[in-house]
Amino acid sequence: MQTRIEVENIGCQGCVTTIKQKLAPVGGITSVEVDVAMQTVTIESDADVRADVVKILDGAGYPERGSKAGLAALGDKAKSFVSCALGRVDNARNG
Repeated sequence: MQTRIEVENIGCQGCVTTIKQKLAPVGGITSVEVDVAMQTVTIESDADVRADVVKILDGAGYPERGSKAGLAALGDKAKSFVSCALGRVDNARNG
């Protein structure tokens, strides 16, 4: 089953790394693709895990497009900035 989720705040490969790490523990997911330019996360899974994925992405600072507005989105952008920086550090360590 393929699920495509449009999200906010994906800015770089560090974000991609963070998103993949956050979704890795979700059972049933067989692949995760992140498109920085299109701001989408596409998952392949054995079951319907969309609700779990949206919740995890939101908690990591990548809310589903259209689900947040105004001041609430500012907090998500701050989380995304931190996730981005951590992902860049992890990329640098792991080459």
